Amino acid sequence: MNSPARRHRLFPPAIPRSTALPVALVMLMLLGVTFARIGAQTAHAALYPDDRRQAMTEADASRFAGAGVLMCYSDFGTLERAAAAWLVGSHDLVVMNAHNFVDRRLVPTHPVTNCFFRIAGGDYYFNEDSLRIGASVESKALHITDDWALLRLLQPTPETVKPQPAPDVSDVATGARFKVVMVSPAGHSNTRLAASTESCDVYRVDEPTEGHIRRVRHDCNDGYGGSGSGLFTEDGRLIAMHSASLDMNQKRPFDIETHYGSAMLFEGELAEAIRDAASKAR
Repeated sequence: MNSPARRHRLFPPAIPRSTALPVALVMLMLLGVTFARIGAQTAHAALYPDDRRQAMTEADASRFAGAGVLMCYSDFGTLERAAAAWLVGSHDLVVMNAHNFVDRRLVPTHPVTNCFFRIAGGDYYFNEDSLRIGASVESKALHITDDWALLRLLQPTPETVKPQPAPDVSDVATGARFKVVMVSPAGHSNTRLAASTESCDVYRVDEPTEGHIRRVRHDCNDGYGGSGSGLFTEDGRLIAMHSASLDMNQKRPFDIETHYGSAMLFEGELAEAIRDAASKAR
């Protein structure tokens, strides 16, 4: 049995009744403030709290030239809209994400012959031997900034189907924050819109990494199916191509690596490859 002194050490003196209620109220107020702060942080950390997408119109298609869709047959033989793709630099050159054809470890996943390019109501097939991806020969993994691929069309598009001019991002500063328009000609899995545009923001432009290309972090929709979407300046210049996609509308603690969508600027080895291929157009 514990002595009175021992019990005194184990159980602190009780709070007098006259002060118990005020103390309890203060504790509840502090607890409420804490939960409010946590709730505010969680809401702020929602990956995509507001849907700002609009249906892509004919006027948009004219303004954002070269917008097309990579169509591919699945393993079950069904034709699917795989990703956005862009006619760029010439009438027979298409740029898209490399992850349409290889996985993160650069293991081939889908043959080029299972896919074709759809633009302005026409379907155009690729020269499978023309595939070039951004990852170097020595690379063991695919990164955001080398997740690009170039393919030649077997037949060029007609003159009425205009390509996007070779992009120039020399005026985009590292660390910059600015407004953009995301153009998603293949849509996203989390919307019924077949193709969409969205006014959104770039929050940071990183330092160059793979291929001397900078990563762009944005708050545009990052849903599945939006790979290859183009980021345009407000005056209509293509500057970046979206890469990674996430499961949208989640709430999680803020982390810049996952909170924002990721795109790569059209510069470095990607820009050089486009200029080189465009100069050799048929």
